[in-house]
Amino acid sequence: MKRFIQFNDETIDSFLFMQLSDLAKTLTKEPEVEVEYSPYAYVNKQENKIYVSHFWNHRPAGDTWDGFKSDIFLRALGSWKHTDEQAIRAFLQQIERSPILTFAKQLVVMAEDIRLEEICKKDRPGTKKAFAARRRMYRQYFTTQLNVNLVKSLSADALFNLQFILLHADSPVDPPFINQEIEAAMPFLQRSIMEFYDARSTADVIKISETMVEIMEEILNHDLLNQYFHLPELSAYENMEGDNFHDLKRKDPLANDDRLEEEKSGEEEILDEEFRTWHRETSELGSSFLQFDLDQGSKTELMGEGVREGEAGDQALAMVQGSAQETSRKDFANLPAENLKKEVQGGGQAVFGKENRFAVPCFKKAEPADPEAINKYKKQKAQIASLQKKLKNMIEKTLEHKKIQPRGDLHRGRLNKKLIRFFIEDQPRLFYKKQEPSTEIDATFTLLVDCSASMQDKMEQTKLGIVLFHEALKSVRVPHEVIGFWEDTSGASDTMQPNYFHTVIDYEASLQSASGPEVMQLEPEEDNRDGFAIRVVTERIKRRSEKQKFLLVFSDGEPAAYDYDRNGIIDTHEAVLEARKLGIEVINVFLADGEIAEAQQKTIQNIYGKYSIFVTDINELPHVIFPLLKKLLYKSF
Repeated sequence: MKRFIQFNDETIDSFLFMQLSDLAKTLTKEPEVEVEYSPYAYVNKQENKIYVSHFWNHRPAGDTWDGFKSDIFLRALGSWKHTDEQAIRAFLQQIERSPILTFAKQLVVMAEDIRLEEICKKDRPGTKKAFAARRRMYRQYFTTQLNVNLVKSLSADALFNLQFILLHADSPVDPPFINQEIEAAMPFLQRSIMEFYDARSTADVIKISETMVEIMEEILNHDLLNQYFHLPELSAYENMEGDNFHDLKRKDPLANDDRLEEEKSGEEEILDEEFRTWHRETSELGSSFLQFDLDQGSKTELMGEGVREGEAGDQALAMVQGSAQETSRKDFANLPAENLKKEVQGGGQAVFGKENRFAVPCFKKAEPADPEAINKYKKQKAQIASLQKKLKNMIEKTLEHKKIQPRGDLHRGRLNKKLIRFFIEDQPRLFYKKQEPSTEIDATFTLLVDCSASMQDKMEQTKLGIVLFHEALKSVRVPHEVIGFWEDTSGASDTMQPNYFHTVIDYEASLQSASGPEVMQLEPEEDNRDGFAIRVVTERIKRRSEKQKFLLVFSDGEPAAYDYDRNGIIDTHEAVLEARKLGIEVINVFLADGEIAEAQQKTIQNIYGKYSIFVTDINELPHVIFPLLKKLLYKSF
């Protein structure tokens, strides 16, 4: 389905995002710090995140890059290390009842950014270019906003715009007339603005700002209408009311604080009694199980010693891990143990990337091919016969062959340098043969096929392309596997996302003459979590001993799965980079049914780089793949 109008269809430049993330981690020296997009740039240390502003989008590429870089510089080098959060906290408490609260907070951010910018440029002179571009774009924006707000008679917004321009001006500025009250206070405000350049700390910035706010509270009739900068509020942990951690650990005093005079003699009678948590006190369904509050009793020595000698019959202690889920019934007395079922939960560990910590791989083997699939495969094999021969020849010429190790101690060949055996042996072996190429190609391929529901109208032709690859690789004895992947939408939850890997052709069977009809078992299923699939398959490929390893990903769109829409592109890009670092060349074959949108094409290129094949007519897939793949294979060496 084509979309003629796209509302809020922002695409993420994954390569740019990765650069910003690496830059933030390098400057903060925090490997776990994350970068996210936001309307405003700021730091959230509690969440270990740096936010960069959408303000820099939809500009020339150079300006966009400089703008985002300046945000990272300002937050990672400046706010992260040099902003006094305690002073900010005190300031927020002091002005919480101010009639121009928004103006006061944004004034502090604007002035603090000026101070931090000078620190960044002093510590890292290489940041000057990015900050110069930042000032230029901001001056243009605030000049436009000043004119607009003057026309609309928004005096508070116009004054803030003017203060920004005065603070960032490269030459003297003649302030425009806003209203009579502001005009009378303008000399004082201009002097105060210039004092920000002398501020040496966050406290100095706040002190100057408080003086200006006192005057502006008298001359402004209303607060700012628009928001230009963001000053983060206190974290939820610091503002939390009620019980804190120490309250939860407290021990309430006993109603009576006395001790029994009788001491333990060692001859006390001890009775073992089974204590059930299910009884008449909890017979009715409630919001909690049985709870005990022990607030009355006398202290004794009877239970003061909990240590005893071990006995031969004691069992070893072990650490165990289990899972639990809420049930609608609280009575388990009559429920047979064999009927209890546990839900398999995701591990919650970022083994395959933080976005996939709850994804669970489920492997499915191919079923024996039925006669219908065999006949269908034979027809498709006949369709691509001519292309298969061309692809076979191209692979043989392009890919390296395995090497036969040098052989020594021969009766003929090249004479080696160890000639002493000629004098001491009756039949000396003085010759050797150099390393020679084998007839076998030293390579392996994995074809990863997107089996999402959107492949409904493309799957049959995709199978035809896979048949072409399989037959060509089989003819040159290159081991390979074909795997379809999808995520089970109906079974996905916050703590578990089952992802299926349907191996229709594995390495062992790939070179058998009868293999191939199993490809017909690939069918469109549900969602696609591409980054996770690439990571799982990469673990399989890297264990192969071949020198050249290729991963071909057949897909028809961007990743889309449970809680994966926002960061799926970034996660897939990271998975591709990780695979390439291991020496696996990842190539994407993008399948479309018609013209490909420019934004979609750019997104795929951001994920896979230059190794992307775009097929606009699915019926031409075998003919399009051949020349483009040949070009890509030659480029990869």
